[in-house]
Amino acid sequence: MRRGPRTGLFCIVAVHSTVRGPSLGGCRMWTYDDNRAAIRDALRLSEGMTYKSAVAGLPLGGGKGVIVLHPGKPLDAKRRRAALLDFGETVERLGGSYVTAEDVGTSTRDMTVIAKATSHVSGLSRRAGGSGDPSPYTALGVLHAIEATVERAFDSASLRGRTIAVVGLGHVGLRVARLLAKAGARLVVADIDPTKRDEAERLGARWTTPAKAMIAAVDVLVPCALGGVLDHESVPQLQTPAVAGAANNQLAASDVADLLRERGVLWAPDFVANAGGIVNIAVELDPEGYDPDRATARVAGIGDTLRRIYDDAHTAGTTPLTAAMALAESNLRRA
Repeated sequence: MRRGPRTGLFCIVAVHSTVRGPSLGGCRMWTYDDNRAAIRDALRLSEGMTYKSAVAGLPLGGGKGVIVLHPGKPLDAKRRRAALLDFGETVERLGGSYVTAEDVGTSTRDMTVIAKATSHVSGLSRRAGGSGDPSPYTALGVLHAIEATVERAFDSASLRGRTIAVVGLGHVGLRVARLLAKAGARLVVADIDPTKRDEAERLGARWTTPAKAMIAAVDVLVPCALGGVLDHESVPQLQTPAVAGAANNQLAASDVADLLRERGVLWAPDFVANAGGIVNIAVELDPEGYDPDRATARVAGIGDTLRRIYDDAHTAGTTPLTAAMALAESNLRRA
């Protein structure tokens, strides 16, 4: 934890594990009630990144960075650049045990600024020798996760004619919806932003509210917005046999995984389904350099990872969450 000399803003980096390799995790630029809340967020998210990398079999550990903004004091361009340089120097002090990337509140362009203060940065623009925006790979990974989940639920991975509800048409969610439409799915889409209704029309999708989309009678529910949407109140109302989406931390509590299983709802653990972005960044960090075709092939492996998790869960009579955590722990122990 370091106070940036240019801005006075606190820069926090949490390194949870370097057992499999350097810890990788995005830089979050966010406003918190106090620094303790920011530290808790960084610690929690860094642990999540360890398991996301481990279950995907990546040579990476888990970390997270946070730039703590002051409430009600947005940064102008000059001060934003200064804050990013402060954070870059903080990353540099860790000597490579942490590699940063974009996250909530930061972008590929911001990574280029951070790179002026440290070499331990990923997600750079193509022009700067990086892989650019990771969201297309996150969306592609979610598509493979949906296909694997549909295959397990309906004995066929084909999405043609399947009715799928996508909740959240943000940076990743909209890309997922487009991939699903291309695959022949019939879409129900929702977002809190009413202007996204135009996107629904372009997709040929039925527009509804997020609350209605969550309980729609569909083949697959795809949460791509806020976390915590699956809880002890919402799960009993679900009218879908399968859930697989891009949103982080979809379960309000870990025991909700048991509730989903009891109700016969197949849930793809979010940290498996949405790992496409970090898989892509891992390719960027390969010694031989970045190759988009290699990244695409590795992202396709998310489907196979989920198939193994579903097999393990069935064999052990447990939930996909428990099976995914066991796979991650196994990969960590082997390292």
